[in-house]
Amino acid sequence: MSNAVNGAPRSIGFIGLGSMGLPMAKNLLARGFAVRGFDLRASAGEALAEAGGIATASVAEAARGADVLILMVVNAEQADSVLFGQGGLEALPQGGAIVLMSTCPPTAVEALAQRVEAAGRRFVDAPVSGGVVGAVAASLTIMAAAPAAVLAAVRPVLDAMGGKVVHAGERPGQGAMVKTVNQLLCGVHIAVAAEALSLAGKVGIDPAVLLDVLGGSAASSWMLKDRGPRMVVDDPPVTSAVDIFVKDLGIVLEAGRDTKAALPLAAVAHQLFLAASGRGDGAADDSQVIRSYHALNGQR
Repeated sequence: MSNAVNGAPRSIGFIGLGSMGLPMAKNLLARGFAVRGFDLRASAGEALAEAGGIATASVAEAARGADVLILMVVNAEQADSVLFGQGGLEALPQGGAIVLMSTCPPTAVEALAQRVEAAGRRFVDAPVSGGVVGAVAASLTIMAAAPAAVLAAVRPVLDAMGGKVVHAGERPGQGAMVKTVNQLLCGVHIAVAAEALSLAGKVGIDPAVLLDVLGGSAASSWMLKDRGPRMVVDDPPVTSAVDIFVKDLGIVLEAGRDTKAALPLAAVAHQLFLAASGRGDGAADDSQVIRSYHALNGQR
């Protein structure tokens, strides 16, 4: 059995060295873990190597001999490909642990977990919140769902990347559902903040005055304080793209369909992000969903 279950894991395979994955892998290195990573972009592997890790030429090479294989990929389809199409699961030793940290539909996570566990490996459903800033600072909130013993075994790995690790449940898929609810609120909060600022802009209210008033009132929210200032400038730096919420609110609506839960506000917010993406703003900062209101209201 791998150390991932019977002792402290030391060897980590890491798949997906993007804007969040790379700093997460670097934080593991800083805590003394041995990290072998794979990404389709050679530059990402080079950056990992410069930080003291090992860049591999394939998924299977990253997984071979690892105690824990972390997946920080785009979606469930990529996770499926990594594990079952590119040899990640087969290369991971028996008893090793797969830690899926991407935002994926709960039902897809459950299905992946069943296949992984049937093959004699462990599975931890561990999506994250906190964005690139949290990934760099190792302050992510990690919503982990797995049997308690499995979570305890990989806990040192998660602690190296997150400031708050919450046991969301014993069953994989429950972490994904907590993240889904989180993204429902985040997406709706951003969209309604954009609606409010669009209304104020329509009648000529100084956005600085409005943000000052709202930020200290009962109407405030974390998203208003964070995204609001970026909504009132052109082309702000990208911390989270519009297309991320096109994907994540799509997952929210899929979860609603699967559970027969009506989610009308999430559906409207999804349409606003989708409209922004459809006009070519998918790679823009997610605060720029306000451009959908500008288009609706003829403001710009």
